[in-house]
This record gives sequence, C-alpha cells and structure tokens, in this order.
Amino acid sequence: MIIRSLQKNLQQALERQPAVVLLGPRQVGKTTLAYQVSEKQNSIYLDLESPEDLQKLSDPLLYLRTHESQLVILDEIQRVPDLFTSLRGLIDERRRKGRPAGHFLLLGSASLDLLKQSSESLAGRIAQLELPPFTAIEVAQYGQDFMRLWLRGGFPNSFLEENDLFSFEWRRDFIKSYLERDIPQLGPRIPSETLRRFWTMLAHVQASLLNASQLAQNLGVSVQTITRYIDLLVDLLLVRRLQPFHANIGKRLVKSPKVYIRDSGLVHTLLGIKDAEALQSHPIMGASFEAFVIENCLNCAPLHTNAYFYRTSAGAEIDLLLEMPDKSLWAIEIKRSLSPKVQKGFYYAQLDLKPARSFVIYAGHERYPLAPNVEAISLYDFLRELQQFESLQG
Repeated sequence: MIIRSLQKNLQQALERQPAVVLLGPRQVGKTTLAYQVSEKQNSIYLDLESPEDLQKLSDPLLYLRTHESQLVILDEIQRVPDLFTSLRGLIDERRRKGRPAGHFLLLGSASLDLLKQSSESLAGRIAQLELPPFTAIEVAQYGQDFMRLWLRGGFPNSFLEENDLFSFEWRRDFIKSYLERDIPQLGPRIPSETLRRFWTMLAHVQASLLNASQLAQNLGVSVQTITRYIDLLVDLLLVRRLQPFHANIGKRLVKSPKVYIRDSGLVHTLLGIKDAEALQSHPIMGASFEAFVIENCLNCAPLHTNAYFYRTSAGAEIDLLLEMPDKSLWAIEIKRSLSPKVQKGFYYAQLDLKPARSFVIYAGHERYPLAPNVEAISLYDFLRELQQFESLQG
C-alpha cells in the first residue's frame, strides 16, 4: 500500500471543518483514501452512483440525522448537487442546538461546477482538497522506479499493474470508459470519437502553447468549441492550463497558456507508446518529460502556491515559475538530459524576474551548482525542497 501524501492534510481538514470535499479524476484513489482516514472512527459510506444508496437519500435530512455521530462519506457527490443545501441545513441545525456539527467527506470527480456549488452552499463550512495521481515522492518511498511512473502515469491501477502491457490496456479501457460513459453522464453531448480525436491531438502537442485556431481547423470545429472541449477536460481534472506570468517589466510577453494532459500515462496511451523503449525513441519524449515534471511539482507544491511559465518575444523563457506562499519566485528549467546545460533564454528570464531560487530539474541523481545561482537537481530532491519549504512555513 502506497501511503498518499494528502492523507495527513485530509485528516486535519476533517478535524477543522464539518465538511470536506475531496476532488480527483476517477480511479485516482479517492475512495481508498477515504476508507483509510475513516478506519479509526465510526463512519458510513454511500456511493451515489448506486441506486440502493441513492434511494436512502430520498429524504436526505431524515436519513442523515440518524447518522449524526458518524463520519458520512458521500462518493460521486456531483451526481446529486442538491445535497449541498441539505448538508448546510443539517450542519447549521446541529450548531444551533450546541451539538457537534458532524463530519461529511464528499468525493467528486469533476471540479468547476462542484467547487462553485459547494462554495456557494457551504461557505465557511467546507474545506477543498485535490487528490492527484501518484507523485514521484510517494512512489520513491517504496523503492519504485521513476521510469515506471513516467511511462505508466500515476493512476494506482495503471502504476501497480503486473507489467507494462497490462498497464497500457488498463489505461486504454480507462480512456474508453471516460469517453463513452462518464462524460455523457456529466451532461455534455459530445461524440466520443470526436473527443478521442481531440484528446489525441492534445497529446501530440503536449506542453506547448495553446493554438486553438489550429486545433479547430484540424478537428473541423469552431474555436469556441475547442475552448469548450478544453474547459471540459480541465473540469474533469485530466488537462491543465498553465498560464503565462505577467509582470510590468516593459517586455512583450506571450499571452497564450500552455496546455497539457496531466497524467503522462494517458499521453503515452493516446500515442500508442507501450513501453520504455518506445517512449525513448518517440518525438514526444521531451515534451512528455517536461509535463510530467511540471505536474509533479504542482501536485507537491505548498498550499497557496501559484504556478506559471514565462516567455517573452525576445527569447527569455522559464519552463515553470512558482510564486511561493511567501511571494518569492522559484524558477525551474526542465531537461531530459543527464548532463543539462542552461540556455541563454533562462539567463535572460532571470535578469527580468530576479527569482529567489533557480533550478534545473534533470534526469540524473546528483545535485550540484550548474551556474551562478542555478542548481542542477533531480525531480525527487526538488520535491523534497518543496516539502521542506512547506514544513518551515508551519
């Protein structure tokens, strides 16, 4: 069993707030984590995709009042958004009577609408956390291979499969299930084959600047439709838009975001990459590694960290710029090479922004100064730096 880094934060959130919503794509391990944190307390689990469990909530206040001493876990909460109003009433009712507010752990697979509904209905009563796929720092604790995580991605069933072929087949079925079952259930009526083609197109341009016009032309749809498709995949926590950093420094800055599929294993499946040898020889290797590193960094960054990239028309560029909770800037360049070199664009960007710390994350293991104020570092060691920063912040 790989212990998730989020477990401690989830336990603390449940102690602090009467309701916690745990977001994450399907099959990322939300239910497993919920069971782990509920083992030491009296709890009840309801799957809102189950007709039997859903029927129990035909009168939610009546049912939940009978379990007010328990931790109530409600899975796939986005299926029944009206429950938020009932939960608010129940929490407030208990507070007025001077009783403990009770605890609700809400698990959801879609973010934007769910966050809006929960924040409006349960303002001041709810904490929000996101569970990503496995990170490099989680699997490294158990001696797991870094290359295996990059190739297979971090979905637990994919990562832990017996071999690469079984992992590839699991991810292929996962994509098929999302296209044919999950997305239609969430409302959008998009032909599954059209969305598959779009998803595959995103894999081909992994970690590049968004060119909605080109994508629209290739798919034979409007730019507005492309934006709607991206919004959907972002909402499902499967795609990330990394925004450019804007600063008043008198430079012409790139305005388009970078877009990438968040799980590297899904990228490789969409492109038919089944094993490490195929990945090493594929043109997507560099972009895949960059997106893999960025996603790990963002999943391990301290709370309230803001993430950007930086690029100017003059050639200054930073792959990942982290604005830390104390407002300091950390500049990160990403290199797949075992002997990384800093490009001129990174130095120009440093002169523009004057970051507090600068790193080149590369595929090796040794940590050493690469240039004045620039340190070469492995992904694992950099993630440890993020953890240490968070612990020092208290």
